This record gives sequence, structure tokens and C-alpha cells, in this order.
Amino acid sequence: MSGRVGDLSPRQAEALAQFREKIQDVLPQCPSQSDHFMLRWLRARNFNVQKAETMLRKHLEFRKHMKADTIITDWKPPEVLEKYFSGGMCGYDQEGSPVWYDVIGPVDPKGLLLSASKQDFMKCKVRDCEMLQKECDLQSVRLGKNVESITMIYDCEDLGLKHLWKPAIELYGEVLTMFEDNYPEGLKRLFVIKAPKLFPVAYNLVKHFLSEETRRKVMVLGSNWQEVLRKHIDPEELPAIYGGKLTDPNGDPRCRTRIQQGGQVPQSYYAREFIKVQYDQCVSISRGSSHQLEYEILAPGCVLRWQFCCEGADVGFGVFLKKKLGEWMKAGQMQEVVPSQRYNAHLVPEDGSLTCTEPGVYVLRFDNTYSIFQSKKVSFTVEVLLPSNDSQSEPGMSKASEQEAPSSQ
Repeated sequence: MSGRVGDLSPRQAEALAQFREKIQDVLPQCPSQSDHFMLRWLRARNFNVQKAETMLRKHLEFRKHMKADTIITDWKPPEVLEKYFSGGMCGYDQEGSPVWYDVIGPVDPKGLLLSASKQDFMKCKVRDCEMLQKECDLQSVRLGKNVESITMIYDCEDLGLKHLWKPAIELYGEVLTMFEDNYPEGLKRLFVIKAPKLFPVAYNLVKHFLSEETRRKVMVLGSNWQEVLRKHIDPEELPAIYGGKLTDPNGDPRCRTRIQQGGQVPQSYYAREFIKVQYDQCVSISRGSSHQLEYEILAPGCVLRWQFCCEGADVGFGVFLKKKLGEWMKAGQMQEVVPSQRYNAHLVPEDGSLTCTEPGVYVLRFDNTYSIFQSKKVSFTVEVLLPSNDSQSEPGMSKASEQEAPSSQ
């Protein structure tokens, strides 16, 4: 049995009755008191009444804290999010569910996070969820049937390394957790379109925030994505840019009046110079020396991601490639992948990433050889991001010991 109204097993029907009884004290606070609404929480917890009750009570506290009941009318996002945060609702699928689009490529994660608070991001997404829920309720009335979930389309064209910036991924994980905890069964299906080779790495970073049920709803479409979308969304409801016939009144195929496209955030919006991060390791590099970190990449497609800062003065940094693990080599003897240069990481923390296009041993080298008098204390985090094994086999990786080398390399 599906666990939906009209399709309940005796056990599920009994669980629904028990659930209603247990939450009588908070029922008036719920956005809806219908069986459809109650069953969403039960399905999310596999009809375990106690777990469903705990989940719903936490949600009601969340609603109170976020002022979710009035967030659509009483809260206005900061201008930078209204202008440069992508996404929007546009049209309905063939079953009458709202369709939400996220346009990933043009988004400037670092610019947005330097310009708006994490709380503003969360409020923005709660507001979106509440607006979509209201639209589902309106559709239920219009169509005379229950509409409670949405179709999502992730346009991943131009997904790049900038989108894998660690603070942005961490925030996105919090948003996904919020969605899972507070809007259960709100997603019908999610289509990923125009996914580049980097997508399996990006998906691997966030999929652990998703429940198994949500993961099953994610469909990564191939070159026939327009054809697939048209099977679920009538051409009149599908923007022309995605293979349909829908445009804005001025003929814009992207429907920009309904779907925000994002874009590069002007620095005039920046409220801070950098995001505070916690580093995994710290090392002192003697004057006239360097420090090397080795990462063996066994298959192409992995991404190296790093963040670092230093104390006192600038420090050199570059990435090199060699063939043999554990064998110390001078910088001049290795293939330069990211040119070595000096960074003012004592003023502003540095971060970066690299897609490993070939197997080998990648060497991240902190350079203090030019410093005659001063040692440097460098705090850093380095990660190897693997592609999701949902879409391809997971390549191996091993890390060698760190090495500090003397000068003249």
C-alpha cells in the first residue's frame, strides 16, 4: 500500500489514528489538519508513530523560530539574494504539480556568501518552500484533487569548481537537511539536466544529506533530456529554453520574470572579506624550506580542494604532478599543474580546487624558500573529492606522508 489517502493498509490506518491522537495538543498549530498532511510525516518515518510525532513537533518549533506562517508576507530577502540567487517556479507538470527550476551555472556562491548571512539564505529557502506549499494547496482546490509535491529541474550547465567551494557546499547541506526535516514528501521528482563531468563529484558531496527515498527521486538525464521533460510537462507549461513553448510576455525563452538566473555578485554588495573556516591541520615551515603534501589519484575525474591561511607574512603555494608516491622531488623536477606563487594568506585566507585530469601523485607545495629569516605557520584543509558511485565506479586515493624540504628546490 502507498500510505496515501484511500490506499492504506490496516496497520497504516491504525498508525494514522494513533498519530492524530498523540498530536491533539499541537494540531491547531499545524499548517494543515488533513489526513494528507498527517500521512506525509508518517510516510517519512515509515509509519513509526513515535518518530513521526517527534519529527512533527520539531517542525512546529522550527516554524515558530523561522516565523514560517508569515514569512511570505512579512519578510523580504536582501537585495543581493533577490537579484543574484537563482531559481523560481514556472508552470506545472502534467499532474498539476508546480515545477521549480534551479539554474546552477550563473550562480556566484562566494559572492553571495560574502554578501548575505547564512540565516538569510535559510529564510530565503523556507520562504520558497512555503510559497510552493501554498501553490500546491491552490492547485488542490483548482483541480479538485490532492496536490502536495513538486517537480524540480536542476539546470547544471556550466557547473564548475567555484560551486564546490567548501562553505557553499556546507550551507547547501544545511538547506537540504532543513528540507528533509521540515517538508517531508514535498518532492515528487528531481530532473538533473545538462550535467557536466564534474556533476558526480558535486553530487557525492551532498547526497548524504538526502534520505534514501529522496535519492530515488533524483534522475540524471542524458542528451534526450528535452524529450523526457516533455513527457512529464506539457510544452505549453515548459519554458522554450528547455524544449517547450512557454515564454515571458516579451518572448524571453528563459522566462526570467519567473526564474531568477543568478549572476556575478558585484563587490559593492560584500559585507565581509572572507568566511571564517576551521582548518584540519597546522604546520610550521622553517625559513628557507618548503612543505609538500602528496595525494595519489588512481583515476581521472577526482577534484582536489584546498583552503589555507598563514601567520605573519605571505607564503608560496603551487600544485605539481609526479609519478611515484613517497619519493621526494624538487619543484623543478615535477610537472607544474597550478603555478607556484606567493599568496597574502596572512591577510585573506586562500582557497582553490583542481580537477585531476590524469592519474598520478599530486603534490601540494607550500613554499617558504624565499624567506631568509622568518618561519611560517600554515593552517590548511585539503580534500580529495570523489565522483559519486551512484553514477560511476569510485576511484581510489591514498595519501602519502607530508614532507618538509630544505631550500633550493
